[in-house]
Amino acid sequence: MNRLVAASLLAFSVVSLASAQMPDAPQYLDIYVAKVKPERRADFDAICRKIANANRSAKGDTWLARQVEYGENNTVYFVSQRQDLGAIDQGSAAFINAMRQAYGAEAWKKMEQDLNATLVSSRAEIRRRRMDLSISAPQDPQSFAKLMGAARWVRETEIRIRPGHEAQFEEEVKAVKAAFEKNNTSWPILISQLAAGQPGVIYYLTVLQPSLAGYDSAPKLKDILGDEGMAALAKSSAEDILSEETTYMRYLPELSNPPEEIAQAGMDFWRLKAAGMAMAQPKPKPPVRAATAQ
Repeated sequence: MNRLVAASLLAFSVVSLASAQMPDAPQYLDIYVAKVKPERRADFDAICRKIANANRSAKGDTWLARQVEYGENNTVYFVSQRQDLGAIDQGSAAFINAMRQAYGAEAWKKMEQDLNATLVSSRAEIRRRRMDLSISAPQDPQSFAKLMGAARWVRETEIRIRPGHEAQFEEEVKAVKAAFEKNNTSWPILISQLAAGQPGVIYYLTVLQPSLAGYDSAPKLKDILGDEGMAALAKSSAEDILSEETTYMRYLPELSNPPEEIAQAGMDFWRLKAAGMAMAQPKPKPPVRAATAQ
């Protein structure tokens, strides 16, 4: 019980601190993860394009879609930024209204069933942004949107923490953050923490880049931390971390409906490419009539 109370107080203080750092920026990530049947991937993409088009035209919900390229294949993430938990309700309502406006309630219900039939499994998560732990992160919403709008790739490291070791892990992250920023390293590492959707305590380290080659310029930890810092990091990892997994993901503009401020940072990618993909879809062929005997 003491641990539960302490964890609740820690979570409350984290939200307050994050909000104080960048009050106008979304504080939560509302995420839907779809694992697609390989043989149904084309059907899945076709339905998701229709969903994205409907939300664009009807000013519905917004999200960025990205698929795993190095990791578990045919896994697609749909990530919406939320100012607070109440904004999740608002986003869901905007989404449903857009789908019903575009296709009607019955057609949308059928489309939803067809989409589920393409999946192996799915799950929903809520993550809380940890700007107090993030390294060299943008300091205002406009810079944040610019960083995301220019990104084409996402490298994400999922770190599962041993129960009761959150404080120790965060202290080590803050030490690494201080070393990075002392060296004026311009390499944004965005950190978020699981709030709901999976068991355990999980942190996510996210690095956005305009190309896969961009990750070649990552600063070397040993150069920044030195031998003593690397030894402390290794000790902390052994004591505090249960597991780590890194995946590389690529953004899918044709399945996305980004917020306007993100789209404005890369219109040729987020808007033009998405529109081009929609126009490139083949039109249904008219039924072939049987030849009439002369």
